[in-house]
Amino acid sequence: MELYNLKNKLEKVSFLEATKLGLGNKQGLFFPLKLPYFNKKEIINLLSMDFISRSVFILDKIIGNEIPYSKLFSIVKKSFYFPIPLVKVTKNIFCLELFHGPTLSFKDFGARFMSNIISYINKTENKNITILTATSGDTGAAVAHSFYGINNIKVVILYPKKNISYIQKKIFCNLGKNITTIAVNGNFDMCQKLVKKSFDDFLLKKKLNLNSANSINISRLIAQVCYYFEAFAKFKKYGYNNLIVSVPSGNFGNLTAGLISKSIGLNIKNFIVATNSNDTVPRFLNSNIWLPKKTINTLSNAMDINNPSNWPRIIELFKINNWDLNNLYYGSVSDNLTKKSLIELYNLNYISEPHAAVAYNVLKKFIKNTDFGIFLGTAHPIKFKESLKLIIKNDILIPNILKNTNNLSISSYNMDYDFNLLKNFLLTL
Repeated sequence: MELYNLKNKLEKVSFLEATKLGLGNKQGLFFPLKLPYFNKKEIINLLSMDFISRSVFILDKIIGNEIPYSKLFSIVKKSFYFPIPLVKVTKNIFCLELFHGPTLSFKDFGARFMSNIISYINKTENKNITILTATSGDTGAAVAHSFYGINNIKVVILYPKKNISYIQKKIFCNLGKNITTIAVNGNFDMCQKLVKKSFDDFLLKKKLNLNSANSINISRLIAQVCYYFEAFAKFKKYGYNNLIVSVPSGNFGNLTAGLISKSIGLNIKNFIVATNSNDTVPRFLNSNIWLPKKTINTLSNAMDINNPSNWPRIIELFKINNWDLNNLYYGSVSDNLTKKSLIELYNLNYISEPHAAVAYNVLKKFIKNTDFGIFLGTAHPIKFKESLKLIIKNDILIPNILKNTNNLSISSYNMDYDFNLLKNFLLTL
């Protein structure tokens, strides 16, 4: 698999190199020079496979011969061992629940795949690596648990101090060992800027062998392609035509993976960009003017991002496939409408959470009677226990996987938004 830097197309790397580097020169994202394409017959064969076998086949075609098939099978089996239920909500609307992994978030797919790829690389290179990443809520937990206890790898996670839920902090801000968490006095965009500045710093990159586990890392991104095929496979009894997928979008990695699945042959009719009030992309699609504004704190905090990193990849996908951006569905949802959607879903006997409720709200605006719609459930409702109790007037039972976290204290460093502070901290860690 050969990839190029979107900001410098002369910089080309292999899949394993792109995974190690995270970002290219000038903070450029890596993008595949060529993607495979599955014809209709091949898609039908793929959809008849079980999730693991299908995922290995797809990833092997994307990655190429850099990883032996048997080794890739082992990596995928270790990474994707949790269920992906497709739950019927109305006669033609379903939720694809992606939150049944160890940290109750869709991020478990990409993070666990990446950690197993990094471990595979490290067995031959035996280098010390520092994973530096920013999180708006769920990435941090998934990355922390995926890399926890792995030799030669330190993980440093930045998160906005006041903008992630208490339960989200409880899941990953107390692990210790090779996991360090930093609460930044600022929003997610500021955390992300600190990470990107670190990758532009020659001393940090050289001394620490920096890598990032955000969805800017190509290994995380391609892992997510696999569950779009699983969603389609689960749809057999409804037919494969007229399927619309609504994606709650923050940093836009999830939507990028969905568009890659369409690019390589999956017959999804359309995707919906569903954001909260941080609506840079919907405004851009409406006006063709890219104008990020100040980030607003919302109920769907993981989407409180106004400068999404993966958007250049989406632009590139539309360009190489000769797709028209004007055909992409989109919408933004206020907190008030999010609350109404949560109540509506509850009255339909489905307990959801704010991010999925945003996707559900926008999906309803575009779906027709002849369509089927899927909205992605990206986090377990328990992560928003306090706010949901106020909205739906009902408590949510804590799943067994979280019961042990109640007695753990939150142990994070506090830091102002200052790159020099972060740099000095990293160099002495």
